Amino acid sequence: MGALPRAALALAALLGVSSAVLEVHVGTGSVFSVEGQQAVLPAWYTSRSQKQPYVTWLLDKEVSPVQILTYLDGVEKVEETELKPRVGFLYPILTHNISVFINATREHDSGQYMCTVNVADDVTSMGKNVGVINLTVLVPPAAPACQLHGNPVVGANVTLSCASEKGKPSPAYQWQRTAPTLQIFFPPAQDRARGTLKLTNLSLDMSGLYVCVAENRAGSAECSVVLEVHSTSTKAVIAGAVLGSLGALATIVFFARRVVAYRRKKRDGQEEAANEIKEDAVAPKTPSWARNPASDTVSKTSTLSSIAGTREKTYGAKPPSDTASILTATGSYRGPPHPRGGGRTPNLSPSAVNGTPPRRQEPAAPPGSLPPSSLARAGAVPVMVPAQSRAGSLV
Repeated sequence: MGALPRAALALAALLGVSSAVLEVHVGTGSVFSVEGQQAVLPAWYTSRSQKQPYVTWLLDKEVSPVQILTYLDGVEKVEETELKPRVGFLYPILTHNISVFINATREHDSGQYMCTVNVADDVTSMGKNVGVINLTVLVPPAAPACQLHGNPVVGANVTLSCASEKGKPSPAYQWQRTAPTLQIFFPPAQDRARGTLKLTNLSLDMSGLYVCVAENRAGSAECSVVLEVHSTSTKAVIAGAVLGSLGALATIVFFARRVVAYRRKKRDGQEEAANEIKEDAVAPKTPSWARNPASDTVSKTSTLSSIAGTREKTYGAKPPSDTASILTATGSYRGPPHPRGGGRTPNLSPSAVNGTPPRRQEPAAPPGSLPPSSLARAGAVPVMVPAQSRAGSLV
C-alpha cells in the first residue's frame, strides 16, 4: 500500500518536468492612435517548448471575426483585407514576441483585435492562449466654422456658434475674447458641447475678436469672428438717409415718366388729327342758292326784267295812281291795274317811271346772269367760295 502512493507521486513529478504551460500576455487592453499615425498592438507568449508556434491575429467586426495575419511553420502570411499593405509582425516570432503594427491608421481600423497561440507538446488552460486588445483610432477636429447670429447693436443680444464637421471623440469647444483684452467665458453663457456663446445687453466696449477652439484627445483647431457693436442712433440715421435717397429717386423717376408720357400722347394726338384732315377731309358743298337758284332769285330776275322793259314804253301825263307798280317784300314787281273798260294801258314816258327820274341803263349782263348792281338792289349778298385742292383738302 505504501509503495503505490510513492509511485504515483513520482509519475506526477515526471510529467510536470516534461510538460510546460502555454500562456498569452498583452501589454494593455486598450490602444489609442491618432488617424494617420502608427499603432502597435503589444503581445507575447510564454512556453517551455522550443518548437515553432502557430500564431493567428483576427479583427472582430460586428458580423464575424476576420483573419488578418498568420504565422505557421516559419512562414508569415498577410490576408487579403484593407490592412494588408499596412500590417505586420513587429519582431521575429522566435523571440516569443507576437506584437503587430498598423501603419497610417484610419478611423475604420478601430475595433477589437484577438491573437491566439498554439505550440506542440504544450498544455494550455482554458482561454490562456488568447489575448485581446481594443484599438481606437482618434480623429482630430476639422477646422470649425464660426458664425454670428443676431444684430450687434447696443442693448441687443447675439449668439456666437462654433461647429466642427469631423472629430473623434466629439470635440469640446471653448470661446475666448482675445482683443482688445483677453476674456474667458464659462457656463451658462457658454455651452462647450454645442459650441455656442450668448452675449446679452451688448455695449460698445464688447466689440473685439472672439476665438473658438475645438479640441479633443487627437488635437485641436480654431476659428474666429469679429464682433462690431453699432450704436442704434447711428444705424437709424444711416438707414433714414438711405431710405430718403431712395424715395427721392423714385419720385423723380415717377414724375419724369409722367411728363414723357404726356408729351408723347400730345404729339401723337396732333399727328393723328393732321392725318385725319389730310386723308378724310371732304370738299365744302356749294351753297344751295348758288347751285340751285331759289324761287325768290327767279322772282327777282323776272321783276328786274319787267322793269327794264317798261322803261322803253311812254305813258301819258296821267299822274301815277296809288296802285302803281311796287316792289313786294319778296322783291317781285306788280304792274298797274288794267282799266275797267278794257282799254289799253297808257304808255308812260321814259322821263318818269313811278315818279322817279330816268336812270342810266346798266350794261347788258351775260346771258343767264344778272348784273352786280341788280343783284345788290335785289338784296343778294356776295359769298366767297373757298378754293379746293386736288387732294380734297381746303386751301
